[in-house]
Amino acid sequence: MRQAVDAFLRHLADERNASPHTCRAYARDLAQFLQHLALSGLAPEARPQDVDHLLIRAFLARLHHRGIKKVSAARKLATIRTFFRYLSRQGLVEHNPAQALLSPRLERRIPLPLEEAEVVSLIEVPGDGLAAYRARAILEVLYATGIRCAELVSLDLPALDLEGRTLRVVGKGRKERIVLFGGQARRALQAYLETRPRWHPRSQAVFLNHRGGRLTDRSIRNLVAARVRALSLQTKVSPHTLRHSFATHLLRRGADLRAIQELLGHSSLSTTQRYTHVDTRQLLQIYRTTHPRS
Repeated sequence: MRQAVDAFLRHLADERNASPHTCRAYARDLAQFLQHLALSGLAPEARPQDVDHLLIRAFLARLHHRGIKKVSAARKLATIRTFFRYLSRQGLVEHNPAQALLSPRLERRIPLPLEEAEVVSLIEVPGDGLAAYRARAILEVLYATGIRCAELVSLDLPALDLEGRTLRVVGKGRKERIVLFGGQARRALQAYLETRPRWHPRSQAVFLNHRGGRLTDRSIRNLVAARVRALSLQTKVSPHTLRHSFATHLLRRGADLRAIQELLGHSSLSTTQRYTHVDTRQLLQIYRTTHPRS
C-alpha cells in the first residue's frame, strides 16, 4: 500500500500537474487512511487488493466518531476514490472499492460578501512603513482581481505587467489565466514595488516576508484578521471573502456571468452561478420596482 501511495503522489505531481498544496492534501488524507488500515489489523505489507468497501466505510465511521466535519470527510473519501481509480487504471486492482460509497450530504453554503464600503475600509486602514505599503498592495490586488490567496503568494515578478495592468496567474490544475486590475491596484503595487528592494529579496516572488522570502498563505490570513480586528467588523472575513466580494460586486454592476467565470478561473459555470443567489437585497429591490402589486 505504501508503495502504491507513493506512486500515486508522484503521478499527481508529474503527470497531472497538481499543485504542491493539492499534493500535500492528498498525502495527508492517504497517510490517515493507511493509519486506519494499520489500526484495523491490516499488516504494513498489505496490498491494495486487500482493501474493500467495508474498510473504507469503517474509516468514514471513525472520522464521524472523532467529530470530523462532513466536508472534510467528503474530501477524504474523494481522495481515496481518486487513489483507487488510479490503481484500477494501472491494473493493480480489479475494481474501485470506494466507488459505491456515497459522500456525506453537504449543506451548500452561499458565500457572504462584504459591502463595497466595507472593502474600502478594510483596504484603507491607516499605516506607515514597509508593511503598510505591502498590505495595501496585497488587499488591492485580492479585491481588484478576485484571485485566490494561494495564487497571490505564488506570483513572481515576470507575471506582473504594470503597464498593461494584468497578472498571469497559475490556478488549480496548473492552469494559467490572465486577470486584470485597475488603477488603484496599480498605484498600490507601484508604491510597494518601489520599497521591495528594502525587503532584501531572495527570490522572484512579488510579495516578500521580512526575511526576503516568499510570503505565505498564513501571513495573508493574519493580515486580513488584523484589519478586521482594527475595524471591529462583525462579519467573518478571510482573504477568500475578497474573492467573493469581487464576483458579487461585478455581478451587481451588470458583468456577464461567463466573464466572471473566466476571471475567477472556474472550470464550471455552475460554480460561478452560486453568486447569482447571494444578493437577496438586490432581488428584493428589483421586485419592489417591477412587480405591479409589490
